[in-house]
Parts: sequence; C-alpha cells; structure tokens
Amino acid sequence: MLQLTPMQIVGGRTLQGEFAVQPSKNAALPIVVAALLTREPVRLHGIPRLSDIYTILDIVAHLGTRHAWEGPNTLVLHTPEILNTETPYSLVSKMRASFIVMGALLSRAGEATVSMPGGCAFGHRPVDQHVKAFRAFGVELDEEGGNFEARRVAPLSGSYSFEMLTVGATQNAVLSAALGTGRVVLKNASIDTDVIDMIGFLNSLGADIQGAGTHEVVVTGVAALRGGEYTVIPDRIEAGTMMIAAAATRSRLTLTGVRPGHLRALSLKLSGMGVNILEQGSTLSVDATGGLLRPADVVTGSFPGFPTDIQPQMSALLATVPGESVVTDGVYTDRLTHVMELSRMGADIKVSGYTQTIQGMPLHGAPVKAADIRAGAALVVAALAAEGQTTIDGMVYINRGYERLAERLRAIGANAVQAEPVLASAMD
Repeated sequence: MLQLTPMQIVGGRTLQGEFAVQPSKNAALPIVVAALLTREPVRLHGIPRLSDIYTILDIVAHLGTRHAWEGPNTLVLHTPEILNTETPYSLVSKMRASFIVMGALLSRAGEATVSMPGGCAFGHRPVDQHVKAFRAFGVELDEEGGNFEARRVAPLSGSYSFEMLTVGATQNAVLSAALGTGRVVLKNASIDTDVIDMIGFLNSLGADIQGAGTHEVVVTGVAALRGGEYTVIPDRIEAGTMMIAAAATRSRLTLTGVRPGHLRALSLKLSGMGVNILEQGSTLSVDATGGLLRPADVVTGSFPGFPTDIQPQMSALLATVPGESVVTDGVYTDRLTHVMELSRMGADIKVSGYTQTIQGMPLHGAPVKAADIRAGAALVVAALAAEGQTTIDGMVYINRGYERLAERLRAIGANAVQAEPVLASAMD
C-alpha cells in the first residue's frame, strides 16, 4: 500500500553541497522486464525503490518472477518458469512502460496477452509502432476490448523501419527476438540511453544484439540466456531536475554518480543562460551564483536532444528568469499540466499549441497539485525558487520518479517536508 501526504516547501533558500543521483528508473524498468528472458537468477545493482519499480515487480511476479532485495538498491530476480502469459489490466493500466512485457513473453513463451498500458495523464501515446514491428516479424496479433493477443507462430525474422524514434517500441522489438532462431533488423531505432542499457544487460547474459547506440539494431536469436550481474545507469532525468533546481535557486551544487555525456543537451542550454557547468568524471558541478541568468529558447527532441522529461522543470526555471523564453515540446505535445499550477505561483506562461511563451518574474508560494511525474518535479523546482510556502499535492506522481526526495533535498539545504511514503510489495 502507498500512504501519501503533500510535500511542503518553504522556498528562497540556496542549495549547497553534494547530491547523489539515484539509479535510473527509466532504465531499470525494461531491465527488470528483460530478466524474464532467462531461467537463471540475475542480480541487478542500482534499482531505485520507487512505486513504478514496485508496480513492474508486481507484474513480473504475476508472470512467474520471484524477487528479493539485497540492501537498499540491489535486486535479485529469478524466473525459472513462465506461469502466466496474460497481464491483468489492473497492473498494466498504472504504467505505460509495462507494455514491453509483450516482447519478453513472445520471446520466452511464444504468446502474450497484454492490455493497453496506462501511465501519466497527458497526451495520447499510441502503441502502433510496437504492433507494426511485431507484425513485420511474423507475429500474429489481434486486438479486442483493449487487449492485445500476440502469438509467435515461427521464428521471428525480417526488418522494420520505425516511423519515428521510439524508445519503448525499440525495446519491445528487441525483447521479442532475443530468444529463438530468427534474425530481425530494426531501422530508425532509438539511440536513447535506456535502450542502450537494456541491450547491454541482455548481451551480458549471452544475447546477440548488435548496433546499440546506432539507428540500426540487429537481433540474432539465441537458444537461451544465462544468469548474471549488472549495474543500471544513473538517472539522467533526476540529475537534470537537480541541475535545473540549482539554477532556479541561483545556487552552487555538485551532483555525484552521473554520466555527464547523458546530460550534454541540458548542460549546453544552461551554459548559454549563464550557468557555469563543470564536468569531472562522474561528477558534475552547477554554479548559478554568478549573476543574472538569460532567457532561452528550448525545443525538445529524442536523445541526444533536449529531453521532454525535463521540459516542465525547464519551464519552471525559465519562469524565474527575466525576459521572454519560448519552450516547444513536439515529443509529447500535451505535456502542459504544469502550466496552470505554475500560474498559481505567479508564473506568466501563455500556451499556443505545444509552445509556451514565458515571461520571467519572481514566484510566490501557493497550494498546487501534480498531475504527472515531471509536472510534479517542475512544481518542486518552482517551490524551491519561490518566496513563501508551497504545498504540493499529487505526490503519488512525484514518488513514482524521485526516491525520498524531501529527505534528500533537506540534506542540501532546502526546507522541504513530506511524511515519506510507505511502499510495500506482496513479494517482499
């Protein structure tokens, strides 16, 4: 069960010290699903204890996975047999990333029934690219009543060129072909860090997947995968959120346990605004104490472009920067739930289509409510920068993406309080 209380932040304080970035939720989720492909145990290091992780663990437990935590962020998974090939709507409706269990089940069991996935309350994000890729490889797939029924009737083979860059469909297609005797070619594949990490995990277990990090990925099926041990990459979205928070509060902050190359688009944008960014190995320092920041124009794109997952946070920062900024998000065009809430805090944001025109000015505290994970993070950024107290409701979303956030913010000087959520899984 999940017990939730609002977060209260008294803003206007500068942040200081070191912030240890959590492991990547978005990379961990598909790796947990990918562990379905082996009968042997796997040990995963760097798994954040977030509600989305508990949701995916409930899903794979339904399919036959046993799990055990070793310490705070190490997880052992073991799926000796697939017990079910159908995922209930009550679970997959909570999170869009759950749809990639279809590829894993096709690979391991030859069949799958998966409901249309759910997740954050913004935009219509179809699964047509997943379906088209499966059919191109010979999968028989039907949809009825919101359920997709898929069957592998022969070794998967063939080629598919994605009509757009898509992380989830690339991952799903890779998973579907990793086991077996076929060979598939994915063109216009995503080069996102989460795709690369999942492929790295699978190859560490003996998969034959070539081309990770390029737009052409070739998957040659193998008979079986072995067990193993793997460490998940750091969370570039949390790192980006904290870089933006440092800039919004005009602070000096050091982030540890990061991969600066994953954050280059944001680093360049912040540098252009007048923030000093210093990269040293797995450490990144952000210094926004040097004077007035300049407004900026931001256009989101697929990796290595500016991430849509930090667009709302960037909008919150720009709402504090004097002058006019323009933010355009063509990746998720309805990702605008933060705008109305920021306006309650005094932000001047006008929306036309999927473009925000922002006139920067001082913000003030107010009662606000998050409607999705990253909009919630934007409200945290704004609250840290604002004068007075902000009460943030809708913590169910923020807790999906950020582990023990109030506690970790206090450690770097913020006045942030939340009764931390209690997470429990039936498998613990």
